[in-house]
Amino acid sequence: MTIIKSPLPDKEREIAGSALQATLVDLLDLSLVAKQAHWNLYGPRFRSIHLQLDEVVTTARDYADTVAERAAALGVSPDGRAVTIAGTSGVPDFAPGWTKDVDAVEALVRTLSAVIGRVRERIEETGPADAVTQDLLIGLTAELEKQSWMFQAENRS
Repeated sequence: MTIIKSPLPDKEREIAGSALQATLVDLLDLSLVAKQAHWNLYGPRFRSIHLQLDEVVTTARDYADTVAERAAALGVSPDGRAVTIAGTSGVPDFAPGWTKDVDAVEALVRTLSAVIGRVRERIEETGPADAVTQDLLIGLTAELEKQSWMFQAENRS
């Protein structure tokens, strides 16, 4: 059942809605991974990486809200529940416990790369179905790639 009438035909709404839901889950999980690293970080580059991790969290959370609201505008109910995130996220696992600064940087490079790859696939999928959703995903990708570049520049190994 949909409460909101979609401006898109059913097939296009389904394509865009699926891409938005998958992106929402990945962004919420990305924000959790970055916060986990943020809370457990140690090492000589603690302060700069600690702050950089918060930038990732802010980007992920802000875009998660935008993505969820786009889905709602299309008549697709967004699902950001923990059980949904745990069951459908494409974000790589992040080890529990204290995390050395270099390990956190490597993990974020890997995590951002995975999320970027998945969002880029959704850009292709949504193009023919909904240019507005595609545009949102393109803007998100630019921000994630900026964060990825910054973490790659931190990676001295």
